[in-house]
Amino acid sequence: MSGTVTQFIERHYRHFNAATLVDAANGWRDLLDSGGRMFFTMGGAMSTAELGLSLAEMIRADKIHAICCTGANLEEDLYNLVAHDHYRRIPNWRDLTPEQEQALLEQHLNRVTDTCIPEEEAFRRLEHVILDEWQSADAEGRRHFPHEFLYRILRSGKLESEYQIDPADSWLVAACEKDLPMFVPGWEDSTSGNIFASHCLRGSVKNVHVVRTGIEYMMELAKWYTATAPSSPLGFFQIGGGISGDFPICVVPMLEQDFGMKDVPLWAYFCQISDSTTSYGSYSGAIPNEKITWGKLGVTTPKYVIESDASIVAPLVFAHVLGW
Repeated sequence: MSGTVTQFIERHYRHFNAATLVDAANGWRDLLDSGGRMFFTMGGAMSTAELGLSLAEMIRADKIHAICCTGANLEEDLYNLVAHDHYRRIPNWRDLTPEQEQALLEQHLNRVTDTCIPEEEAFRRLEHVILDEWQSADAEGRRHFPHEFLYRILRSGKLESEYQIDPADSWLVAACEKDLPMFVPGWEDSTSGNIFASHCLRGSVKNVHVVRTGIEYMMELAKWYTATAPSSPLGFFQIGGGISGDFPICVVPMLEQDFGMKDVPLWAYFCQISDSTTSYGSYSGAIPNEKITWGKLGVTTPKYVIESDASIVAPLVFAHVLGW
């Protein structure tokens, strides 16, 4: 039986983007009911927007089976876990002068729209813990992906005394508990990636390849896709645009057109939440049909674009899928 939120959505969301939200949520349910799985991609600053409050439950309820996200989203969920009480909200963020922005910098408050991440409490609190992991792996000749290093830290319990929110509200904790497959393209473009580069420059980490990235992530994704898609159709649910969406969706044409594999299953469902202006020259604004020409989606693939703010509509989609 559907919960109150789902009943509200079904009654009131009947047209335009609202109707697309319902169609996309029903399509997600249909995919899972038919034995399929959902691949979830996350761009933007959704971890700082505390999407973990609903995303963690989607992971625990087996509604999401793999994640591709930016390096920022990977680390910022952890920052929120250990430094939540020190975040500062700026309700009048549209009115800030350059001088006020400079004042935030001098207070070590890095602004993301209306929310400031506390640099000293978040970045520096984690740096020595993750540096220990990098250096231990370096000394022992081990190599891990960025998300695997964070999984190791969470499982070690080294940060538990620092938690400032209920870990049930952390999507990364939920993913770690499920040992969820994860892919983080462009990790170098993140605070942790920048810190890692600085330690390699200093020589405190000797082997720059101790963190696996880039091409190795694509190879890992290819192995996972080919092991999963033939027996369990894979849907693709995308928040935002950019590398977190473009990187993984390309695995299908890469396998067929570049690697030469035959009969590679296409993505079985596609939905994107985007506030990007529809445009044929922009990946983030391209309509789903354009992906047919690239060998990513098929003519009959269910396709949806919800043109709205993901911080508003993603939790509603999740609530509908969960039956809340």
